[in-house]
Amino acid sequence: MTSRKRGCVMYSDFLNLNEQSIFHQTLNKFSGIRGETFGGYSESERCIAAFIPDVPQGEEPGTDDYCTVSPSGIVYPIHCIHIQPRSPKFAEAFSHRDVLGALMHLGIDRATTGDIAVTDKEAWLFCSSRFSDMICQELTQVRHTQITCSVCKMDHFSYTPSTQLIRGSVASIRLDAMLALAFGASRSSLLSLIEHGDVFVNGKMTTSNGYTLKENDLVSVHGKGRFRYKGTGGQSRKGRMYAELEKYV
Repeated sequence: MTSRKRGCVMYSDFLNLNEQSIFHQTLNKFSGIRGETFGGYSESERCIAAFIPDVPQGEEPGTDDYCTVSPSGIVYPIHCIHIQPRSPKFAEAFSHRDVLGALMHLGIDRATTGDIAVTDKEAWLFCSSRFSDMICQELTQVRHTQITCSVCKMDHFSYTPSTQLIRGSVASIRLDAMLALAFGASRSSLLSLIEHGDVFVNGKMTTSNGYTLKENDLVSVHGKGRFRYKGTGGQSRKGRMYAELEKYV
């Protein structure tokens, strides 16, 4: 493998949750290499995979002072772009879909971009360091709002995702029961999502509806969203448990 031969960390493009799950499942097939995934910040959903040699000898290729550092200390070729309106007073609020649509209109390959964190009239885009200059030059408008883009260091990144607290009674803390509570649907109607590989717990595909969640597990469901299981407390008269979820909205 190239990483082992060169003695330096090598990186993938940005991976979705399914691709990350495959990465973690196949990594143990390579000797002398360990790996991890990181997307720029702790709540990242889209991440880059790093192939790390047991005995590193060289510097990470394609990294600079603006690149992000994972909790393990690995430098990733990921830049954070701050997107702001030129005239905040006259700007309209835009969504994740609006920013992504503007990028796709420019012909930007989705594999070169990670998460898009939106807060009303500004956004933070994580992307491959190879394309940050081009994006900053070419991305000038989101919907009808003229914008400016600039690469920033992570100590300037400020984002708190919007969440909704959900409480309810459940028969157990099985995965299917928590999905039903989070998305307001029956357990049977959500079973196909689990069976088809659309449900991920802490970034790993989970195909067992009987999987038991642990406190602070992050559950992502393709096409529906994600939530964090916060735990249970107390029981109803019928013996059901009261569970608490933090759903990202």
